[in-house]
Amino acid sequence: MPIHITLQPIDETNFLDAFSLKLGEGQDAFVSHPIRSLAQAYVYRAQCQPFGIYAGERMVGYVMVIYDYDIPEYDVWHMMIDAPRQGKGYGRAALKLVLDYIRQKPFGPSDRVALTCHQDNAAALALYQSMGFVPTGAQDGDELELSLTVV
Repeated sequence: MPIHITLQPIDETNFLDAFSLKLGEGQDAFVSHPIRSLAQAYVYRAQCQPFGIYAGERMVGYVMVIYDYDIPEYDVWHMMIDAPRQGKGYGRAALKLVLDYIRQKPFGPSDRVALTCHQDNAAALALYQSMGFVPTGAQDGDELELSLTVV
């Protein structure tokens, strides 16, 4: 059965739902909680869009897209799926929608999409690489950078 996921911008109607999302055991070392992410989204609001990941009417995850004017490139930040809903394909479906959003070039021109992933987050690394992201060789502490060219 196909998974139907939508991305909905985080705003005053749903930000509390984002705050209720929970990471799985030990995953707090891999991704920031949406409260921190939304604070960053506010600071970078001219170049950032936070989304709730929805399965029907229920928020099942969170992801943020930010545009780096200095490079230029799009970055996928803080993607997470609520702990009880992990392993159902929501992350893959959401990432496809994120890439479709980026292809529209909402903040500026660039075909490069980058993200970082903790080197010990095997599930996320496998997902990103299966979607075409490749390691760039750059690393920031325990975070590996991966990138993808979208057209």
